[in-house]
Amino acid sequence: MCGLAGALWRGARQADWQQVGKDMAQRIRHRGPDSHGVWCDPQARVLLSHVRLSIVDLSAAGHQPMHSACGRYVLVFNGEIYNHQALRARLNPVPVFRGHSDTETLLACFADWGVEATLRAAVGMFAFALWDAHTQTLTLGRDRLGEKPLFYGWHGDAMLFASELKALAAWPGWSPQLDRDAL
Repeated sequence: MCGLAGALWRGARQADWQQVGKDMAQRIRHRGPDSHGVWCDPQARVLLSHVRLSIVDLSAAGHQPMHSACGRYVLVFNGEIYNHQALRARLNPVPVFRGHSDTETLLACFADWGVEATLRAAVGMFAFALWDAHTQTLTLGRDRLGEKPLFYGWHGDAMLFASELKALAAWPGWSPQLDRDAL
């Protein structure tokens, strides 16, 4: 089990984004005690945060947020890709991998095949947030059955997401309100 959190916002905001990301991760620290990381691009107005439970690759090569070798993508991932070795074998040419994590495999597949083709080929349980620096696009995704949690929604001008709702409470100005119509 790992955990992810982050935001994509509109408009100008002043904050210590590294600290906001750390605070979001701290609230879900129990999901990943082995390491944590934060990546932010204030100009693009995107923040990705991650806590890691090392299972597939115990080395630091599996640390997240993880950047693609081409520099285009940044990924935070929770779950397991059961067929990641088979996916690695399908990459042509086979990239030089830093480690053995399924996260790195998924990222290489996104870079080579695109998001949709990769998700069609991936077998597993997962949730992720993928930032594409070229298109300035954030993609949130889950496995077909939704086994791994991924909560998301708007708070003012920010789209927030996380593996658990409590991570969202670290967002500056967070003031949750119950929607009685939805209730």
